[in-house]
Amino acid sequence: MSNDALRARYASVLERVAEAVAAAGRRPEEVRLVAVSKLHPAGDVAEVAAAGQVDFGENYVQEALEKRSLLQAQGLCGDVRWHMIGHVQSRKAGQVAGAFALIHTLDSVKLADALERHMPAGSVQPVLLEINVGDEPQKAGIPAAEASALAAHVQAHCPHLSLEGLMCLPPVFDAGEAARPYFARLRRLRDALREECGLPLPHLSMGMSGDFAAAIAEGATIVRIGTDIFGPRPPKK
Repeated sequence: MSNDALRARYASVLERVAEAVAAAGRRPEEVRLVAVSKLHPAGDVAEVAAAGQVDFGENYVQEALEKRSLLQAQGLCGDVRWHMIGHVQSRKAGQVAGAFALIHTLDSVKLADALERHMPAGSVQPVLLEINVGDEPQKAGIPAAEASALAAHVQAHCPHLSLEGLMCLPPVFDAGEAARPYFARLRRLRDALREECGLPLPHLSMGMSGDFAAAIAEGATIVRIGTDIFGPRPPKK
């Protein structure tokens, strides 16, 4: 894809996100766009960053670290905030802890403890709990009923982790309004958890290319958009 085409796609997404925010009666600063660059080349990240995008999401730990290293070596994307939005195995916690602006996919006590062990002294890693809102056995994330216990564990045993909210992938994919009940469920869970644990839990990471408007209507503070910006993902090598 040419740089002009990439910038045009990015501009279109910004416009559509702004329209969804306005339609929901919310303020622009309430919703953050994370551009999902999974499997797309570092050059595309640099181009979108040059157009003004700050937050980028990656699904694979090794790809994220290699892409960031390459861009840093070229003196590019110094102001980018990197988000880990894919499943993190506890054995890779040492590579992830303290390396991302936000980890969206904390889904177990084992991973929480592993991240805590590997955190640099004096540092804090913001995290979101990944909730399996559709109770799908094939998907990552914890059942809604286990969110309270995991949040309590993080509060009690992981002083270097900062619990910032919840994330989900609804059962229906890129299905617009069909995903809305699941987004509403995540918001209600966040609100209940906020009352229970006494944390502000400001973030709801939900909504992608095909359903971000519904997510914004239900209170998303972070939308994760890849295809509509970068185009179809190339096959994983």
